[in-house]
Amino acid sequence: MNTRKKGNEQEQLACEYLESRGMKILERNFRGRQGEIDIIGSHDGYLVFVEVKYRQGLNKGSAMEAVDIRKQRQICKVADYYRFLHKVNANTGIRYDVVAIQGEEIEWLQNAFSHIYRNGF
Repeated sequence: MNTRKKGNEQEQLACEYLESRGMKILERNFRGRQGEIDIIGSHDGYLVFVEVKYRQGLNKGSAMEAVDIRKQRQICKVADYYRFLHKVNANTGIRYDVVAIQGEEIEWLQNAFSHIYRNGF
């Protein structure tokens, strides 16, 4: 099975998992010049940007560890673009979550990291 197909399957699994726990999925695979956000949803009054990471086993490390600072910066840049494009109110609560799928186990880490501003603050 190719990597993109496997990624789509895992993202679909993550969407079903999140929806079963009350998240409303707004978009999948939102792309901007700076990169992509796997899932954008609404949950508990927040606009949520979700990164989905899958690892079959532990030989390449844990899925949660794969969302490093570089990836976080990229997600924040794309989130800024999404908010600009969709005219999201500046007072709207924003959250960055990670869904880590390790083999058959799913872990949802809410508020996994804080927004990283372009100037580093």
